[in-house]
Amino acid sequence: MRIPTFILFIASAAAAIAAPQNVRWHNEASDTTLITEILTETASRRFSDPGERTGFIARKFLGRPYVAHTLEGDREELTVNLDELDCTTLVDVVMALSYSVGENRLSWQDFLYNLQRMRYRNGEIDGYGSRLHYNCDWAIDNIHRGNFTDATDRLPRVKYMVRTIDFMTGHRDRYPSLADSTAFEKMRSVESSYRNHRFPYIKTHDLGYKDVQGALREGDILAFVSNLKDLDVTHMGIVVKEDGATKVLHASSTDGKVEISSVPIDDFVKRNRYWIGIRVYRLKE
Repeated sequence: MRIPTFILFIASAAAAIAAPQNVRWHNEASDTTLITEILTETASRRFSDPGERTGFIARKFLGRPYVAHTLEGDREELTVNLDELDCTTLVDVVMALSYSVGENRLSWQDFLYNLQRMRYRNGEIDGYGSRLHYNCDWAIDNIHRGNFTDATDRLPRVKYMVRTIDFMTGHRDRYPSLADSTAFEKMRSVESSYRNHRFPYIKTHDLGYKDVQGALREGDILAFVSNLKDLDVTHMGIVVKEDGATKVLHASSTDGKVEISSVPIDDFVKRNRYWIGIRVYRLKE
């Protein structure tokens, strides 16, 4: 029997992603076991929508330690570290797990495939600049490919902001990989697409309104908008409904772990003087 070419392509692509030389593991044995357990358990439950499923998975990481810069290395590889998470890696790990379950693809290789699809431009690893570093870049690339939607403009009291995003090249000394001139020029090219970039957001002072909090759903992905003139977002989290309140599950650098905020989202955002509002994304399947 002749196997259709497209099936061979999909199979070979998945195998390539799962190959050890393409993945930098923190602890391969424990990580692959945990991934499989989460995928299997989540698939055995019934959820009304992808957001509920995402919230369920996110809670599996409560208490995990916060560690920054786990994706950095001598070369750009698909990095998997479920023992140590920052705000961004927590979100992309949870989203990749949830998306895999939504596709009824329940192996750790399937998770790797979706993690790479969400973390890199067009789902392809091609050096430091191929990673979707900026939230705006991550959102536009993934939304274009149908992985999730920007739900911000569907919420009440939405406003719009125009901002030029070029923080990384403007602060080159903070990013060791940008010491390489090729990587630096690649990042400048990426930033050139975000001059006078317009995007929707919900202002901090509007988050206390019942209509806004009522419109936020369990499992919504939150991006916290920065007050810096050359950067869009400085933190990420996930909406959870706790004790009748809308709260934030996130990897906290202050408390050093993944946790649920002790206060509702409006008070949570007000406590950080560097945030001026939120963006909201929803997983598709």
